[in-house]
Amino acid sequence: MTELAKPARRPRKAQASLLFDAPGPRARLRYNILTLISTLVLLAIGYAIYARLDEKGQFAGALWSPFTRAETWTAYLLPGLKVTLTGAVIGGVLALSFGVLFGLGRLSEHRTIRAVSTMVVEFFRAIPLLLLIFFIFLVPSKIVDSLGYVAPQITPMTAVVLGLMLYNGSVLAEIFRAGILAVPRGQSEAAYALGLRKGGVMRLILVPQATTAMMPAIVSQLVVLLKDTALGYIISNEDLLNAGFRFIPARYNNTIPAAIVVAAIYIAINLALGYVATWLERRSRRTTRSSAATLGTEVGVLPAPGMGVQEAGTA
Repeated sequence: MTELAKPARRPRKAQASLLFDAPGPRARLRYNILTLISTLVLLAIGYAIYARLDEKGQFAGALWSPFTRAETWTAYLLPGLKVTLTGAVIGGVLALSFGVLFGLGRLSEHRTIRAVSTMVVEFFRAIPLLLLIFFIFLVPSKIVDSLGYVAPQITPMTAVVLGLMLYNGSVLAEIFRAGILAVPRGQSEAAYALGLRKGGVMRLILVPQATTAMMPAIVSQLVVLLKDTALGYIISNEDLLNAGFRFIPARYNNTIPAAIVVAAIYIAINLALGYVATWLERRSRRTTRSSAATLGTEVGVLPAPGMGVQEAGTA
């Protein structure tokens, strides 16, 4: 018996998205040429910046030598990094709790709870985080002082953490709501048919599947939260940016090298968080079978703010 000939492999073609057609050979050639030109332009700009800084002596060994000393790290960078990570962890935990609470509130079947949760989320999403941190740090004490009382001083760390919780928690509430609504309606209908109550359906069916879909978006928002801790620089929070970009240049007069080192530390932390996000998403996909698409991979439309879970499914 002769073996059946295997069908020849077709060349891989660029996949079409929901909004654009797949590019043809000429379009791909144009894209490659534009990419090459853009890369050369960026390299030329980078070299021009490097040459200008080198001409001013910004890459002299004397300016970089402080970062080879242990005292620079133990007295400035590591304590600042500790403050940054502490604020990010506390703010992240509070933001996740805030997001779960108000995300569930926006999915509530009670109109009052839904309306209050919507107003809170939309209000704090609309305020710039920097203004929110300023408001928390300055306004309450000013109001109490104007009433003739002695107001307890709000520390910069407290103001940063509360600002991160309110702003990023509001964004996470929308991510949580979108993740729940990404689970097909048939999943909850089957659970109700088995006799589960709404709490059981949410805890046993919807949340485990939605967590898999939400994981990349949640970790991406936590990366944003970590970078937002740098806004505490404005109110003199002694974080990594303040220690590396204010204290070290004040002592060694090396602003550019200090900025490069601090940026490199932030990039390393964010890359590590991105790797953790990828690992968690792959692991959750292996251990949990979810019928919900990962958030950000498909074009979808969220329901109106006043719609609950069941209303969204029938819309």
